[in-house]
Amino acid sequence: MRPSNSVDRIAIATLVAILAGAASAQSFPTKPIRVINPASPGGNSEVFFRLLAPKMTETIGQNFVMDYRPGAGGTVGGDVIARSAPDGYTTGLVAASFVINPSTYRNLPFNTSRDFTALGIIVDVPSGLVVHPSMPVKTVKDLIALARKRPNQIFYSSSGRGGIGHLAAEMLNTAARIKLVHVPYKGAGPAVVDTIAGHVQLLFASMPLLFGHVQTGRLRMIAQTGETRSVSAKDIPTMQESGLPGYVVRSMFGFIGPAGIPRPIAEKLNGALVAAIKDPKNHQMLVSRGADPVGSSIDEHAAVIKSELAKWHKVAKEAGIEPQ
Repeated sequence: MRPSNSVDRIAIATLVAILAGAASAQSFPTKPIRVINPASPGGNSEVFFRLLAPKMTETIGQNFVMDYRPGAGGTVGGDVIARSAPDGYTTGLVAASFVINPSTYRNLPFNTSRDFTALGIIVDVPSGLVVHPSMPVKTVKDLIALARKRPNQIFYSSSGRGGIGHLAAEMLNTAARIKLVHVPYKGAGPAVVDTIAGHVQLLFASMPLLFGHVQTGRLRMIAQTGETRSVSAKDIPTMQESGLPGYVVRSMFGFIGPAGIPRPIAEKLNGALVAAIKDPKNHQMLVSRGADPVGSSIDEHAAVIKSELAKWHKVAKEAGIEPQ
């Protein structure tokens, strides 16, 4: 039996779309590529990407133009990316908040699981666990033992409710069955300053932010949160090495686009990113800034997004952190 005319038309339309997509991917890009940065100028996202942009431009043949859209913990910029045409000419940068926000914000204007195309992980920046020098602890085991003797008497600072420092500490509370008390600040800077002053006893924060204070003895770093030891802090044990198996906190900076970018175009963008990260000079500059270069594939990035969303949902639920 001959297929109906409607089936024929659908088949022809599908074939035309595939051929058009292939032709578009082959010529891509023909104009500069916009990079939405959901943070203010001068942040880590910008620093890391600007190091890589010249090599990416050399590889792909077009400039990458930064477009700042800060606000609401990355939500404003994320919404711009999600609503953009999936033609590869609008991309964006994301940090840890990208996978944490769905667990701490009630009404996001997009669905993180389905409204974006993963284009590759740029770097991972582990957090460090630091204590004030007056604290009689040298290891995580020491801290846990002290916290069990002094429940609700040891305070930790963070850059704010729902941030990675907050959830990292609550993850420790749950894993070690202790009760450290949260003191939120408006930003990582004030949180670090008050920890140095001894107003609070400890915090989790980005290791590059902490290195100078640790080197001068104003803070003591007792652990780092990566799956393995960071190349920039090889003498600091991980939380897993400190007796907490499965405790890994990633602060990954990723490259994304709106959902629906044709795979060949996404592969071109990912290829430019990976080539830039693998460049020896760029690799060393990233390491010198306290970052662990990654340069993942598209599929690896998508899998990490999925696993991180599930992890932070579990952490927030166990800590009793209700979405706002």
